[in-house]
Amino acid sequence: MPASSASPSAAPPGRGAAINPPNRFEPLILEPDPDCPPEERPHPRTQFFFDASESILSRNDSPDVPFTFGLNPYRGCEHGCAYCFARPYHEYLGWSSGLDFETKILVKLRAPELLRAELSSKRWKPEGITMSGATDCYQPCERQFRLTRACLEVCVEFRQPISIITKNALVTRDLDLLAELARLQAAAVYVSVTSLDTELAGKLEPRASRPAARLRAIRELSAAGIPVGVMVAPIIPGLTDHEMPAIIAAAADAGATRAGYVIMRLPFAVKDVFKQWLDDHAPTKKARILDRVMEIRGGKLNVSEWGNRLRGQGIFADQIADLFEISARRAGLNQKHHPLSAEHFRRPGPQQLELL
Repeated sequence: MPASSASPSAAPPGRGAAINPPNRFEPLILEPDPDCPPEERPHPRTQFFFDASESILSRNDSPDVPFTFGLNPYRGCEHGCAYCFARPYHEYLGWSSGLDFETKILVKLRAPELLRAELSSKRWKPEGITMSGATDCYQPCERQFRLTRACLEVCVEFRQPISIITKNALVTRDLDLLAELARLQAAAVYVSVTSLDTELAGKLEPRASRPAARLRAIRELSAAGIPVGVMVAPIIPGLTDHEMPAIIAAAADAGATRAGYVIMRLPFAVKDVFKQWLDDHAPTKKARILDRVMEIRGGKLNVSEWGNRLRGQGIFADQIADLFEISARRAGLNQKHHPLSAEHFRRPGPQQLELL
């Protein structure tokens, strides 16, 4: 399947990427006609494909990430965030990190069935699972496919501890299941907030919930007794870093009790997508933003080494870390830790006789 490319232009309405950069694994490149007027170019429609994966839990061994097992019901993400680190995963499928990533979505229709099988296995040693470590489990197509909810129903059945990271207020649809797990100390939710600027968020994350909706989601989750935190992620140096104190304060006011942050990284073709986004939406800030990212990344736009890739290093990374600590302390966040518990895990059915 050939990779594709596109001439620089503003992203189509509702899309975060304006281009389809070449796939580094493919020798063929599709070049659209540069003389075709933008209004005559076909609008990229979202397509859904069946993912035939035979397993659903991915094991993580990175010391940077505070969980071992991740669950991703979807590959690709309709949110279309211009900076998304997961974009290059689509290149393993023969597609592009650009528009393909947000318009060609693989759907794991068997996710609940596979999860039930894995939790039922004697090999499963109960511990927390995180949805999602890569693409958002509450992206818009979840309204149709409802795979995240179905997986949560399995978790309730097994009393399996689960944590969720999302930037979509759709998470509040599942308050009933999350609250049931929370009563067993088996659920937690982190809501990602990149910016409180509605206009900027709409350009950066075109199909994700707007900032006000995410704060409402935090408030509703907290009111339902579900431990909820905020992820200031990603921080884009020179563009959104100054918003950190306001984001943390707003999240705390809505009921968040914990906070974390991640600094933007631009692996592989993500840098091309984001550079084009800067050309389209923030051309006067482009040089400053990229220079600041390289200051934090040791002169590069991305560093993959563990220990540096999420937080960076150098004076600007230290300033961001200090600002986060001060802001979180001032807002009263991170005062208590709420670890997930697998104490109540059970395998329904005949296996329960083993407990007698």
